[in-house]
Amino acid sequence: MTRAADETRTWFITGASRGLGRAFTEAALAAGDRVVGVARDVTPLAELVAAADGRLVTFPLDVADRAAVFAGVRTAFEVFGRLDVVVNNAGGVVLGMLEELTERQAREHLDVNFFGALWVSQAVVPLLREQGSGHILQVSSMGSAGGFAATGVYGAGKAALDAMTEALAMEVERFGIAVTILQPGGYETGLFTSGLTITEQNPAYAELRAWLEQMWSESKDADPALAAEVVLRIVDMAEPPKRVILGDAAYGMVADLTAARTAELAKWEHLSRQAG
Repeated sequence: MTRAADETRTWFITGASRGLGRAFTEAALAAGDRVVGVARDVTPLAELVAAADGRLVTFPLDVADRAAVFAGVRTAFEVFGRLDVVVNNAGGVVLGMLEELTERQAREHLDVNFFGALWVSQAVVPLLREQGSGHILQVSSMGSAGGFAATGVYGAGKAALDAMTEALAMEVERFGIAVTILQPGGYETGLFTSGLTITEQNPAYAELRAWLEQMWSESKDADPALAAEVVLRIVDMAEPPKRVILGDAAYGMVADLTAARTAELAKWEHLSRQAG
């Protein structure tokens, strides 16, 4: 079942200034909805704000700051009087081998990619529960399906986000709140430029790093607008999916990884069962 033609939703989107967040913002506005878009720097959204006839409101927000998140969510709710779709999109990438990571890099990364989504989820649930409706979308990654060299902490944060979100879905479904995990593949988002932290490189990993760079150079990123089109379809559904992989190539890779993991599980079943 899709929404009525005259039903206007209010979106709250973190990381709305660029990449997927901006694509979601543009798609929601094009659909006639209202958006409260936040990011550490919202100046890139100025042109959209000017053209949105009051349907786009932006303000700066650092999702790593729990107190600021709770205040920001309350402000967002008061702007239009409700929140219907909450998109936890803010995030970044830390690129480097696990041995190379500093404590500060690891903690700052997880403060945004995991804890930021947790703080937003905590802040919006009471409001959505009071409404008796709402849809939370957590932007995870196809990388949460398994660890990979040089993106270990990024994948770990997204895997933690997935597990937290599955628990959240069970906790809030009886309140009329839907929850969907989005697992995008590669998109033209600037994540590996403006959203990137790089470790100090250890020469011991030079050969592996060269192999990774060659592999990544052959990949092709998709237009974020394609993902936004699918997300609009998802939020229109009366019974939306709990998890969706975004991207044709991403789907194939995750399916292959899942099949390999299932085969490995079966291979060692006899050991598992002997353990009691």
